[in-house]
Amino acid sequence: MRPRSGPTVEHRVLAARLRMLRERAGVSLQAAAEALDAHPATVRRIERAETGLDARQVRVLLDRYGVPAAEAEPVMAGLGTANLPGWWHRWRGAMEPWQQEVIGIESSAGLVRTWHPALVPELLRTPDYAAALCRILYPAESPAQRTRRVELLGERQRRMAERGAALWALFPAAALHTRVGGPEVMAGQRALLTEAADRPHVTVQVVPLDFPPHPMTGVPPLHLMRVPAPEIADCAVLETPGARVEITDEPDTVMQYRIRLDSACASAPHPGSPLPGGG
Repeated sequence: MRPRSGPTVEHRVLAARLRMLRERAGVSLQAAAEALDAHPATVRRIERAETGLDARQVRVLLDRYGVPAAEAEPVMAGLGTANLPGWWHRWRGAMEPWQQEVIGIESSAGLVRTWHPALVPELLRTPDYAAALCRILYPAESPAQRTRRVELLGERQRRMAERGAALWALFPAAALHTRVGGPEVMAGQRALLTEAADRPHVTVQVVPLDFPPHPMTGVPPLHLMRVPAPEIADCAVLETPGARVEITDEPDTVMQYRIRLDSACASAPHPGSPLPGGG
């Protein structure tokens, strides 16, 4: 199980570095576990950033791998930062368990590509649009709980804009005909989309209603994220309604999703085209 608040990118980088150092040294999981007097699953969890980085364990592993002091000390020095909870920790009560992992990656991503088959993508929603959806999707929650969800989304959007991360969103014009929260809410949402499309780091593509099927037709919400750190592989998140959310960094799987999304974007109107009419 991953840390409750989800691992930070700093944590992921150090965990990946430990795996690479073990592999470089030719040390098996079993041998590394024996050095810790633990089960191989413990080493696997450390390398996958699924548990906190204990200084004693990390030092033992570095010694077992024969890592020279000049290379080991930066790893040890980074443990304090890697073990700090992410900024989203205080919002964890407003998050689904899988979101903690996703937001941990998103918070340092340099590029986020997103597709939604029926609604305005999350990172482009206005507070009013997001609040109206929360009332539908989480009817059993208190107004205060739903407000926290909307606040979390706003914080994610703010942090992405602040660090200049690129956002590329694709969605069908049907989203603009699906009335969420009433005419005023939809008018505000359309105004935000028009304004966002002019931002230097945002790309918005809307597939018109009369366009033929494309490679993303019928595909659940998909997010592709790239973190500017060589130790962190590109990640794909597929949100399948009523099923387990798929989060993967397996290169072949991510590549297949990227190819489908690339093809769909290539067939959609050019970014900067006027938004289709909405109801």
